[in-house]
Amino acid sequence: MTGSDKDTSETRSGTRKGDGARADRLRAALRENLKRRKSQARERSRTAAPSHDSAGIVPDNGSNTQQD
Repeated sequence: MTGSDKDTSETRSGTRKGDGARADRLRAALRENLKRRKSQARERSRTAAPSHDSAGIVPDNGSNTQQD
C-alpha cells in the first residue's frame, strides 16, 4: 500500500468532517435541557400544588360519608 492509499482509508473510518462539532452541540443542548428540567422539577416541588385529576376522583377523607 502506498501512502496515499492509507490516507483515504483513514478518512473513511466512520467519522465525517464536522462530527466532533455536532457532538459538542448535542452535548451542550442535552446539558441545557437537563438544567431546564431540573429547574422545573424544583419549582413544582416548591409549589406543592395538587396534581390534576382529569377523572375527578376525590380522595376519601371520611367527611362525605353518610351516617344512618
